[in-house]
Amino acid sequence: MREFLTERRLNKITRVVNERQHSLRVVIENVHDPHNVSAIFRTCDAVGVPKILLLYNTESFPKISRISSSSANKWIEKERFSDTAECFASLRKEGFKIYSTLLDKTAKNIYDVDFTEKVAIVMGNEHRGVSDEAAELSDGLIYIPMHGMIQSLNVSVATAVILYEAQRQRLAAGMYEKSELHAEQIENMIDEWSDK
Repeated sequence: MREFLTERRLNKITRVVNERQHSLRVVIENVHDPHNVSAIFRTCDAVGVPKILLLYNTESFPKISRISSSSANKWIEKERFSDTAECFASLRKEGFKIYSTLLDKTAKNIYDVDFTEKVAIVMGNEHRGVSDEAAELSDGLIYIPMHGMIQSLNVSVATAVILYEAQRQRLAAGMYEKSELHAEQIENMIDEWSDK
C-alpha cells in the first residue's frame, strides 16, 4: 500500500516507526473511565510507546473511543490480561523491569528513576490505585512529587507526567535517534502502518 501514500505521509510513518520506544511499556490496571483510557493512548502515541497492556480483573473492559483518543489506539498495539501474575510474567520474560505507581514510603520519586532502562509502568484504578498484588509483584514503586493539598493527579495526567519524564531522559540519551528494531522489522512495521 506504500505506493498509494503521499511522500509526506510515508515520511511521517517512517519517522514515527523508527522513533517508537519498544523498551517502554504501559500497563493500565482496571482504569474504568474510557476517557482516561483514551487519553492514555494519546499520550503513549505522542511519546512513542508502541504497546499497552490492558489488565482488567475487577472492572469491566472500557470502550476506547476513536474520537477522544484521536485514533491513537489505531497506532498502539494492545494486549489484554485478566491475571496480574500472568501479565507481569509476560513482561519479565521480555526483560522488563516493572514499576507500579503508588503513594508509599518505599516508593521512589519519578525523577530518581532511570527510564532509559527496559521498563513497564503500571497505572492503577482512578479510586483505588494499583492493586496490592500489582504493588507486591513489582520491581519497585514510584510516585510523582506533589506540593499541594491534593495527593494525586488524574490517572491520565499522571501517566503523561511520567511518560514525558521518560521521554526527556530518552531524548537526552539519544534513544529516539536510533531504532530499537532491526531493518526488516522496521520495513514490516512501515508496510503494516501503510495499510491503516
